[in-house]
Amino acid sequence: MGAQWLLVDSSNATLLTALVSAASLIPVLALSLPAGVLADSLDRRWVLVFSNAFMCLAAGLLTVLTATGNAGPAVVLMLTFALGCGTAFGGPAWQAIQPDLVPRHLLLAASALSSANINIARAVGPALAGALVAWSGPALVFGINTASFLTVIVVLSTWRTTGKRHGGVGLAPAIVAGLRYVRNAPGVRRITLRAALFVIPGSALWALLAVIAHTRFQLNSSGYGLMLAALGGGAVAGAMMLPWLRGHLSNNSILSYGSAVYAVGMVVVALVRDVPVGLVMLFVAGIGWVGCLSILNTAMLLSLPAWVRARSMAVYNVVFMGGQGVGALLWGLVGDVLGPSATLLAAAAISLMCLATMYVWPLYDSQGTLDRSVTPMTDTAPDDARPASAGPVEIQIEYEVEPDQQAAFREAARALATSRRRTGASSWNLWQDVTDERRFVEEYTLANWGEHLAQREERMTGYDRELEREVLALAAPNPTVHHLVRPKAMPRTDHGLAVADLMTKGKT
Repeated sequence: MGAQWLLVDSSNATLLTALVSAASLIPVLALSLPAGVLADSLDRRWVLVFSNAFMCLAAGLLTVLTATGNAGPAVVLMLTFALGCGTAFGGPAWQAIQPDLVPRHLLLAASALSSANINIARAVGPALAGALVAWSGPALVFGINTASFLTVIVVLSTWRTTGKRHGGVGLAPAIVAGLRYVRNAPGVRRITLRAALFVIPGSALWALLAVIAHTRFQLNSSGYGLMLAALGGGAVAGAMMLPWLRGHLSNNSILSYGSAVYAVGMVVVALVRDVPVGLVMLFVAGIGWVGCLSILNTAMLLSLPAWVRARSMAVYNVVFMGGQGVGALLWGLVGDVLGPSATLLAAAAISLMCLATMYVWPLYDSQGTLDRSVTPMTDTAPDDARPASAGPVEIQIEYEVEPDQQAAFREAARALATSRRRTGASSWNLWQDVTDERRFVEEYTLANWGEHLAQREERMTGYDRELEREVLALAAPNPTVHHLVRPKAMPRTDHGLAVADLMTKGKT
């Protein structure tokens, strides 16, 4: 609030205040995925301590420069960007620790409580900030912000984590594994799509509200703080209403009504000049905002197994927070040409068009109900001490399937293929023997022996095992399993190449 109000009297205030929102959110595009890997590999407490210490330094520098009169637009945007980097780095860890703190059946309540806490801060913080800015300027607000990070660091230092982290995987392979999981998880992809369709047009209100308050409603910093407080207060009310709404409406209904309410709030704020009416509609918009946010966050958390939770939440952050950042930048550019009110109306129209796609791309009914607890494979694996980096590894499983079961078997195998890819396979195929039509061979490849072991011991969930059992139920018992690797070095030929080298190059 302080950063936006510091720039609200600039000649191109519409663009600059939107850039404050963009600068705080866009870093998630570059940092969220690496941060997710670290949060899945390291003690999440120390990831959070580091990110908060970094933000404390950036906020402290902004305080000093503002107090000494050296905080021009470039400095404010640069240090806001630094704070955004800290937020992006710690975001996946913050979201991933919720299932470490409460049992699965309380995740919805925990998510609602988290949203309520955030939005209580959004309700109280801007109102206090507006009064403090009017009384002494933004430097005091920035100083309080600096102290808040110190408080968080103290609290984190007292928490002792218990969850095991799985390290030893390189950054790039770990990112690839996270992206592969999301690509092969239809429910997760649908959540990220709905998040993008909601936040990109919805970010216009947060990005342009400072200019709307200053130019359309003719408010000072205290009035702008009050408008932000109305948004935050509505979000707190929405979080309190969420358990009742979940008892009477489906996730898709809450998402639809929340999106519609938020869009209507944008329309009214863009058209009216009466401050009480504007505050009421911002309160209503806050209810819609937190309803959508809580449904999407909870559905995402319930859809993810522990081994890839932070990385997948990082992908979600790229879409949700990165979408807000990119949206704020775009709406700032448009607002600089059309004006803030016309831009807000355009964003509301696009939001309603995105809402219409709920009929085509709703959240899946099974969202959050599948068993994501890790269930290691219990079948016998070859006793092989090869290095984790050795690879690739090909798994072949031979099934015998009677003709009357083959159609169902192929359908079940297609669902299993998604599971194999989700848990590590880079390719998957199903073959049928031309000389014995009852014989099917499932074949999938993993990058190395370490990926194979991780798939067996750390990545298979109860739902994945269920898909596997459906395939096995349609075939004869005890299918044959082969673990294939590249042949070991063979004697050199007269031409200076080993036979294994020739076979690897496809020149048999």
